Amino acid sequence: MLIDKSITGFLAELKSDSPAPGGGSAAALVGAIGAALGIMVGNLTLGSAKYETVHEQCKGVSLDFEERLASLEKYIDEDTEVFKQVMKAYKLPKNTDEEKQVRIKAIQEFLKAASTLPFTVARTCLDVLELSVKIISIGNVNAASDAAVAGRMAEAAMWSAIYNVRINLGSIKDADFVADMKSRVDDIVARSEVLMDQLVKTANEKI
Repeated sequence: MLIDKSITGFLAELKSDSPAPGGGSAAALVGAIGAALGIMVGNLTLGSAKYETVHEQCKGVSLDFEERLASLEKYIDEDTEVFKQVMKAYKLPKNTDEEKQVRIKAIQEFLKAASTLPFTVARTCLDVLELSVKIISIGNVNAASDAAVAGRMAEAAMWSAIYNVRINLGSIKDADFVADMKSRVDDIVARSEVLMDQLVKTANEKI
């Protein structure tokens, strides 16, 4: 599994001529790093008596970060597996009309899955961004830069996942599915812009 590899091992897989792992798994990894950084800021806040008044609030934020981290760790491998299914579908036989229809149906089915998973990654990374805004506001000021990096990485990971959604939508024939997914992506982007404004404002005040 990719999640069990060393950093150098993962990078070696990523830079190879194999199409998977690719941008989707990388996006999940970057989001996971952002979540881990957020947890670190939480731990540094909980470890300081100076911030005792926000300890309970910080515990809740840290637990939410942990939940997103666990999901993103899982998505690193899931994205690669979904993409492999798409590639298998494209390799199905197409010698007869029946085979062609089976192949087309399989391709469309797995392209939808390959759009839905990175959308889930993007939505999870949006959550990490929102949590980063919370932790930079209440957390240990000495770790404010780490909280800001957590948010920046979450946004970068979110956009990376969105690009993977969009490229797959271009090959999907189900117009309703495509329209719905585009609308949901637009909602994520709009929310992220508000959160990034908050993150930057707070970071500029504290760093």
